[in-house]
Amino acid sequence: MTNNKLIDLINITKSFGDNIVLDDLNLYIRENEFLTLLGPSGCGKTTTLRIIGGFETPNTGKVIFQGKNITNLPPNQRQLNTVFQKYALFSHMTISDNIAFGLNIKKKSKAYIYDKIKYALKLVNLDGYDNRMPESLSGGQQQRIAIARAIVNEPKVLLLDEPLGALDLKLRQDMQYELIRLKNELGITFIYVTHDQEEALTMSDTIVVMNQGYIQQIGTPEDIYNEPQNAFVADFIGDSNIINATMIEDKLVSILGAKFPCVDVGFGKNKPVDVVIRPEDIDLVQPEEGTITGVVTSLIFKGVHYEMEVLANGHEWLVHSTDLSPVGSTVGIYVDPFDIQIMNKPESEDEEAVEIEE
Repeated sequence: MTNNKLIDLINITKSFGDNIVLDDLNLYIRENEFLTLLGPSGCGKTTTLRIIGGFETPNTGKVIFQGKNITNLPPNQRQLNTVFQKYALFSHMTISDNIAFGLNIKKKSKAYIYDKIKYALKLVNLDGYDNRMPESLSGGQQQRIAIARAIVNEPKVLLLDEPLGALDLKLRQDMQYELIRLKNELGITFIYVTHDQEEALTMSDTIVVMNQGYIQQIGTPEDIYNEPQNAFVADFIGDSNIINATMIEDKLVSILGAKFPCVDVGFGKNKPVDVVIRPEDIDLVQPEEGTITGVVTSLIFKGVHYEMEVLANGHEWLVHSTDLSPVGSTVGIYVDPFDIQIMNKPESEDEEAVEIEE
């Protein structure tokens, strides 16, 4: 992945009536990056994608593409293509005609179009489907054709708006790997919108977590998962134990009245903080070996691991472990200092987190 800045969104604000959807959003996207906009419904991720694509115009701010201001340029004059959740294939056209649609509008030669169709079908592993009709294809195959139709136009950027949302779980997982392969083969920039955390973690070079029109955090999947910057990100990305705590001093935090060593510094003394501990980072040990002790109150077998809840010091701790501790047993809770993530408490409910650009 290069560091070349391809798209720059500068001070983007967008509202629909009295509803502010994006509030002074700043974001850049690099060439050949797989960037995912992730967040709950209504967070502004699809509006951001539509502004990049030219389907919406921001109230204020600029969209810069390769150094040029394209804020008011219509979609068909931008070097990008969009694949939506609803594939929007033309039901009365063959697969070939669907793929060739944009090329015909551009008045490309028949030989050029023929070569492009063959190339695109091979790329999406649907060789020989030229003369099939869309209704004869499965959902996953239709989605691949929608992607083929987009890539024959040789866009610099492919915008994907929840493109796997209509597929069943197995197909979605297959298509995730297909998209990663396609992105690597094509060498183009993918901007992907989803509310599915696992999808974002699996596919992305960079994840942008959004909530209430603000960017909450930007980082690699590893950064976002292991170093969430606030409670919203920690809660939205995977399962977490988020607990009120007090930073006693550097490298020592009081959680539910017990002192836990940690590695964080610079929070001050006796400062209220939020602590994030991932369920898989909690070790259930013999009671005398734990920092605190508790009782297992529930147990569910999840295939890869057991999911347990442990009531300790008045808090239900969520624990993922490959080792079974039966309901009713007394256990010790131990957490490695490196696995305790300390965060400042937000000053207001929708306080914007500091944005990090790597």
